[in-house]
Amino acid sequence: MQVKVVNQQVDQALKALKRQLLKDGLWKELKKRRSYEKPSAKRKRKEKEAEKKRKKAMRGFSR
Repeated sequence: MQVKVVNQQVDQALKALKRQLLKDGLWKELKKRRSYEKPSAKRKRKEKEAEKKRKKAMRGFSR
């Protein structure tokens, strides 16, 4: 991953980097690995994410 700094505008380059990380899903991964997650909490989080994904998919069918 590469972000170029143009005309010494570091703030814009950081913003672009963060946007790229969000798009690729790496920002979420970095936040997850910042600290230990108990197996029970991990299971609950995955269930919650799966439910959210199912609801989002169902929204697409109702139109």
